[in-house]
Amino acid sequence: MTAAKKKSAGFEQEPIGSTAIIRKFVHKLDKNFKSQPPSEKSQKILSVLKDRHKEEIVEAALLKYYNSEELKPYQAELIKMQSHLERSGKKMIILFDGRDASGKGGTIRRVTRYMNEKRYRIEALGKPNNTQKSELHMKRYIEHFPHAGEIVLFDRSWYNRAMVEPVMGFCTVAQYQRFLKKVTTYEENFILDAGKTVLLKLYFSVSKEEQAKRFDRRKNDPLRQWKLSEVDLQAQNLWDEFTEKKRVLLQKTHTKTSQWHIIRSDDKHLARRETMKLILNSMKYRGRSRSLDFELDKDIVIAGNRELKIMKKQKKRYGAPLR
Repeated sequence: MTAAKKKSAGFEQEPIGSTAIIRKFVHKLDKNFKSQPPSEKSQKILSVLKDRHKEEIVEAALLKYYNSEELKPYQAELIKMQSHLERSGKKMIILFDGRDASGKGGTIRRVTRYMNEKRYRIEALGKPNNTQKSELHMKRYIEHFPHAGEIVLFDRSWYNRAMVEPVMGFCTVAQYQRFLKKVTTYEENFILDAGKTVLLKLYFSVSKEEQAKRFDRRKNDPLRQWKLSEVDLQAQNLWDEFTEKKRVLLQKTHTKTSQWHIIRSDDKHLARRETMKLILNSMKYRGRSRSLDFELDKDIVIAGNRELKIMKKQKKRYGAPLR
């Protein structure tokens, strides 16, 4: 949305007004505490609420509020789209792939937050067992495909075979090459079934610097330490290897009928908002809002073939692609 559109829609005025209201409220806390006997909890808050903290509270509260409110109209539209899928018997598969700490999980949670839990599933498959290793790589994913009227969101998909597995040595070179040769045929045969199934392939692209910051946060935050994996610990050192696999992935598996959409995810909120727009734009549904802005931000959502051109230019200029 352009600055003019934001202004006309009231988006600029709202955070300014909210800032003033919240700041006025926070700075009046001292007076409120003095006008009535403060509780023990209030005393504890007051003891740590310095001027610097007040400003931090204002900024954090406003940003969280604004981001949440901006997503809600799109989350409401996702409910409409979900109802359409149920009525029409269509299916949707959304792949969330990309580097570690690129914001896939957080985006999935925002997308599904208000959806009917009976009509969607989130699938995050672990390592294959010995039996699954002996079978077709796609088979264990196909087993989780949606029924009529259902959405399945894969938190990492069969494209692990094109990215993580070859870099980490979890598959052979022959398995990697065979997958790249066959995967789009599988998608056309098993997924794109006469228009009944919508397939969205999303690759979340985070910068090396932002990924490092997020890893540091995971290491130091006991609530996020569980997210650290073997791959995470090596991701920064293997950055160039992952970048090369991304380039080959786009070159071999971005087709007219099965396209990749690159999501720039350094700004988590923008990545979540634009992902919702992308999903909503993937099909027509009854009751679609006429006032909501569905136009994609071209700096956040980038087609796979365009990303390949960007990577080629960066390699020529810097010696290697930046993402």
